Amino acid sequence: MIESLQYLLFWVVASVAIISAGGVVLNRNAVYSALSLLVNFCMLAVLYILLNAQFVAMVQVLVYAGAVIVLFLFVEMLLGATGRIAPTPWQRPQVIVVLVVAFLILTIVGSVVYERPMGGAVGSMTDAALAQIGQVQAIGLTLFTDYILAVEMAAVLMLVGLVGAIVLGQGRRAAVAPDRRTESARPPEPPAADVPASDED
Repeated sequence: MIESLQYLLFWVVASVAIISAGGVVLNRNAVYSALSLLVNFCMLAVLYILLNAQFVAMVQVLVYAGAVIVLFLFVEMLLGATGRIAPTPWQRPQVIVVLVVAFLILTIVGSVVYERPMGGAVGSMTDAALAQIGQVQAIGLTLFTDYILAVEMAAVLMLVGLVGAIVLGQGRRAAVAPDRRTESARPPEPPAADVPASDED
């Protein structure tokens, strides 16, 4: 009974995650796209809870659903890019490239899933090891030993994004400032002379 409820919850949450992911791509309004992405992140956190990965679910909500979405909306308000994107007509080469890339991604994911079934743990972090040292410590050891290069690259990418946001914000302010200076430097226009009304006899 419990397993059937877990399967039902999994399919419901997975369906909502897929629909919200489609909303991220199909929405032309950037704010609506960000809200769809927020729903997708929350559904992924629920999937992590179903996989008994509570720490990863908490990080998903705090980092992605919290900080990343807030940062995305902040950049949208900073740059003023909240309008709708003009639709572009699809061309045959673009459709072919999209279909080929999607087929390659599905092939790679399918081969990985087929070669490594999801039934057991991969590597030295078995259930007994996780129960002994804890899930958080196991994730930390794995990240800073086997995946230290990926962690450093992610830190560099985040730094590049932060510097890019600062540069774009300063460029926008520098473009607006001369216009305000020229408007303030203009001499005031003289008041219009009153034309006396002609008296009709």
